[in-house]
Amino acid sequence: MLEATAVILAAGQGKRMRSAIPKVLHRLAGRTLVEYVLAAAREAGINKSILVIGHGAVIIRETLGDNYNYVLQEPQLGTGHALAQAREAAGQADTILVLSGDVPLLKPGTLARLIERHQQSGAVVTILTAEVDNPSGYGRIKRNKEQRVTGIVEDKDATPQEKQINEINSGIYCFASSFLWPALASLRPDNVQGEYYLTDVVALACQQGLPIATLMTDTPEEVQGINDRAQLARAGAVLRRRINTSLMLAGVSIIDPTATYIDITVKIGADSVIYPGTIIEGATTIADGCIIGPGTTIRDSQVGPGTTITQAVVQQCSIGPDCKIGPFAYLRPGTVLEKGVKVGDFVEIKASLIGPGSKVPHLTYLGDTTVGAKVNIGAGTITCNYDGQKKWQTIIENGAFIGSNANLVAPVKVGQGAKVGAGSTITKDVPAGALAIARQRQVNLPQRGKKNDEPGRTINEKGEQ
Repeated sequence: MLEATAVILAAGQGKRMRSAIPKVLHRLAGRTLVEYVLAAAREAGINKSILVIGHGAVIIRETLGDNYNYVLQEPQLGTGHALAQAREAAGQADTILVLSGDVPLLKPGTLARLIERHQQSGAVVTILTAEVDNPSGYGRIKRNKEQRVTGIVEDKDATPQEKQINEINSGIYCFASSFLWPALASLRPDNVQGEYYLTDVVALACQQGLPIATLMTDTPEEVQGINDRAQLARAGAVLRRRINTSLMLAGVSIIDPTATYIDITVKIGADSVIYPGTIIEGATTIADGCIIGPGTTIRDSQVGPGTTITQAVVQQCSIGPDCKIGPFAYLRPGTVLEKGVKVGDFVEIKASLIGPGSKVPHLTYLGDTTVGAKVNIGAGTITCNYDGQKKWQTIIENGAFIGSNANLVAPVKVGQGAKVGAGSTITKDVPAGALAIARQRQVNLPQRGKKNDEPGRTINEKGEQ
């Protein structure tokens, strides 16, 4: 573990997001923005993180839970004021790493190198910088002829010559606490906004001639902050590229990474193939050798090895090995498919268990249903599970055969090896091995199908008018 305490500034409103949701709680690829920052600090080996919250403090705590150290900034009077609120929570820590809660692309290795550079240099502050082609909007790092840092100038205050500087301030710092806390206490809000700026602490170090170090990141994209929805989308594209590249290097084939959307929380086994237009979200696990997509959405589900899912929506389901699903199937929460199940086109299954080797090939709704092994469900079968007040269960035992266009009115049970005739409406249990037919006998009326029949005439079963 690194001997440092991270303070994550997450109190801002984020007005440019134009959202009722606090900026740091906007999501990218399965995590909130601030969770990416927390994860980077944790994976860098930092043993303690403190979250400074303000705007939306209640919802932030509800979303992230109680496993973090929170301090409240109220009112919000700038970045320097925010950091000062963490003084007591930081305790006796010698090194304070300051992070922004809206920088989701940070890499743990960069943070580890920043802390190492700071502690080896003996500087009172070490600044993470980046060299960018378009520095507009960023504070510039000013240096003298000896390349020592002489200050940070904000974009709006920069002279034309200073605007030519391409080295920018990321807003990420390491401080020696012995310098930081007294420096924060000395800040004054001598600006139009009446706020306490963290960059003024760096200016104070420059004025006092104290040692300042820098570390320039190799990948400038990782220090990009999120201020609006356009920047959120651009950061999402970077994250997806990282996620998909990591999966491909681990043995997953992704046919078109630019058209495949996989959350950072997803796990996919080797030799699986992911086709374009696929979205895989949440706590989803896909085993080895699966074929997913195209045009498939899977959320919070487990998929067994060798399964194929094509043009389907799968939510909170457990799917066994060697299943075939789709196209155009909808598996709703609570559905469990055991080994070798086939679910075909235009099938919807909700909160049901489908036993091994059973087939639901097409045009079917199964809700609150338990299906045994080796069952065949004919096209157009509907389990009528809702009476307007309560959901009822249907049970179809091993080896049963349900004919096409059957209605099974729950609660009802079809016994082992039983058959239900096509077009039947079943309202009573069908014993094992029985054939159930529940439909009116067909009547053929000779010559009554001609087009020249007079309209309005009624005909009874004997063909009489």
